Amino acid sequence: MITKIKYDYNGNKGFRLLSIYERLHKGELLNKEKISHDYGVSQKTIQRDIDDLRAYLAETHYSESEVSIKFNKAKCGYYLVRSEREWLTNEEVLSLCKILLESRAFQKDELSELIGKLMTQVVPNDRKLVKSIILNEYRNYVPLKHNKRLLSPIWELSQCISRQEIVQFTYERQDKTVKDRQVKPVAIMFSEFYFYLIGYMVYSNRDFPTVFRIDRITNITCTKEKFTVPYAKRFNDGEFRKRVQFMYPGELQTVTFEFNGDSVEAVLDRLPTAEILKQEGDVYTIRAEVYGKGIDMWIRSQGKCIKVIDRK
Repeated sequence: MITKIKYDYNGNKGFRLLSIYERLHKGELLNKEKISHDYGVSQKTIQRDIDDLRAYLAETHYSESEVSIKFNKAKCGYYLVRSEREWLTNEEVLSLCKILLESRAFQKDELSELIGKLMTQVVPNDRKLVKSIILNEYRNYVPLKHNKRLLSPIWELSQCISRQEIVQFTYERQDKTVKDRQVKPVAIMFSEFYFYLIGYMVYSNRDFPTVFRIDRITNITCTKEKFTVPYAKRFNDGEFRKRVQFMYPGELQTVTFEFNGDSVEAVLDRLPTAEILKQEGDVYTIRAEVYGKGIDMWIRSQGKCIKVIDRK
């Protein structure tokens, strides 16, 4: 049986300060008379503790607008005020939880950890409401079939990218073929349920990068062997994302097509580089710059709404 330690808040100021700050941090409104009773000290002692905490916050934060302890006269208590830069709003936490659930990218236990940490950002009084909104979706969450933990390999690969080190790993392709790879890693991206490593093969002269699904990567080793990319050829993940569909890499090409579907806005959202060349009635002529064969998958999914008229 584990014996719970009883702290002497009266005799140990450090314990008392930590406890007061933790309660403020959780969104509690602290009445001086009540907490002086809780800690077995005088109200003057509590006032000095509050003053010490205020001095600490003033010393460790750039301005009072970032974080400070205020007094609410109407409710006769102290509370912690944090700027939006440091404290997510209920709306922001709810939106992030919804994105995580919809992505289906993480194992259930990893998802639980992430949502749990996000929930600590919600004011305690509103936590129950936010949980109730996502509860049904969380209970019915179905992770992807690979069911692998991803946070650790994502972090490992990110460090290789940051240090510009060649990475070596074992990769299992969709056809179950397993090979060792040496890659110059340049970016990590998320698309269509999966996280991907973008990189250039060490023993290849191709100008376009190779894409690897991170859940298929094992035995990651940062080799400590440095690589450099000339500035003019430096990989731009933002520009790459605009031009790749379903993470199918390949040569850069320009595709021109006619579209006669219901929503041209959906086409422009799907293809960020797309531009409307002309419109005749309900038919739009559109040109887009894209990488690889992923564009063909998307075009086939649109059926008779799209007719390709040129490729370069």
